[in-house]
Amino acid sequence: MPRILITGMSGAGKSTLLTELASRGFLTVDTDDDGWVGSDGLWDEVRMKGLLESHSDVIVSGTVENQGRFYDRFEHVVLLSAPVEVLIERVSTRSNNPYGRSASQQDEIRRNVAEIEPLLRRGAGVELDGRDPLAELADTVTQLM
Repeated sequence: MPRILITGMSGAGKSTLLTELASRGFLTVDTDDDGWVGSDGLWDEVRMKGLLESHSDVIVSGTVENQGRFYDRFEHVVLLSAPVEVLIERVSTRSNNPYGRSASQQDEIRRNVAEIEPLLRRGAGVELDGRDPLAELADTVTQLM
């Protein structure tokens, strides 16, 4: 089974999709949790290298500046995207993550959609619409596995 990276902007639904995939029995790692990202905002490269060397069947979720260093270790890089208005609505109402509630954080999301998402799109082999039903998104990722 392959290694898959699910990336995208805050509010696209990465964590929700990862939870659904975990419920289907897949090994998943949400790099927003458990210290995968250091105070510098980057993945702990030693830890990520170890994860990818020891698991050929893992689905990783996250969006950080140094993720591109690991693209060659994933069989699939999936961009989960949604219009900026959807992202802002989601981050302002979600209960599992406080990021995105302030006006300055929402402005940062808007900038990231304009500046960072095109870079993610270039690195992704698959793009999914985060507005699609969760079961359909999970089915698509499952087919990649």
